[in-house]
Amino acid sequence: MQIGVVFPQTEIGSDPAVIRDYVQAAEDLGYDHLFIADHVLGADPQFHPHVLRTTYTHQSVVHEPFTLMAYIAAITKRVGLVTGILILPQRQTALVAKQAAEVDLLSGGRLRLGVGVGWNHVEYEALGEDFHNRGRRSEEQIEVLRALWTQEVVDFQGRWHRISYAGLSPLPVQRPIPIWMGAGGSGSPVPRQVVLRRVARLADGWFPSFPPDRVARDTMSRLHGYIKEAGRDPGEVGTEGRLRVAGKQPEDWIGELKAWEELGATGLVVETRRGGLGSPEEHIDAIRRVKEALVG
Repeated sequence: MQIGVVFPQTEIGSDPAVIRDYVQAAEDLGYDHLFIADHVLGADPQFHPHVLRTTYTHQSVVHEPFTLMAYIAAITKRVGLVTGILILPQRQTALVAKQAAEVDLLSGGRLRLGVGVGWNHVEYEALGEDFHNRGRRSEEQIEVLRALWTQEVVDFQGRWHRISYAGLSPLPVQRPIPIWMGAGGSGSPVPRQVVLRRVARLADGWFPSFPPDRVARDTMSRLHGYIKEAGRDPGEVGTEGRLRVAGKQPEDWIGELKAWEELGATGLVVETRRGGLGSPEEHIDAIRRVKEALVG
């Protein structure tokens, strides 16, 4: 099982030296990948009360993921780079394709593009994109991304995209770059049927947001059924669970790892945020303790 860490950008500040120390520590500890969140803008909860229940406001430190990953690629050798998740429909598809291809090339093929549709209409408005058709539009975006990553010249006419005999250069190392989907959140961890079916039809993998319990087992069973209905093999679609470290003991961490393995997950991402850690050094120490416990 691949084990990664959530890059705790909202809690370790924006000092490039601190970022370097954290990501190099994660790599040295043997973690397989870094899971990096995306928000272009944070809304002020004084004017947008819906952000009060989140950790992403106008004061939250959130780096632009492609720029950050290019920096990380230059100061690491092995660790994978995963967007967790990139809010795809609020971005121009061809530009995402270009940026992702560049990061994949400069990192030697270490990129995995996790995408989702997001929840904050304030960002969509500011970026000039439609919040209300974001799910349907993302399906076409994924088709366009894969075409641009695998063909030198693309001629595409869709509902929202028109590319007339044009292409990227250079192309990425991975052709195509793996596309995983994030669906479900802390408030509503089990996605709607339409979303699970989208994952089943289009994704190379899925990042669920629930613990490995009975609900997870039922949801995974439904997802596998939808994958088969789509004419695919469930073994072709990865799953990466999330281990939230705060408030748990090493035996709990080990138990969750085993539970995810029993559910057939191909990966696990360790999250040390929201645990009252007060410094980058404490986050590094936390991921060290978790890794020692999990590999025992």
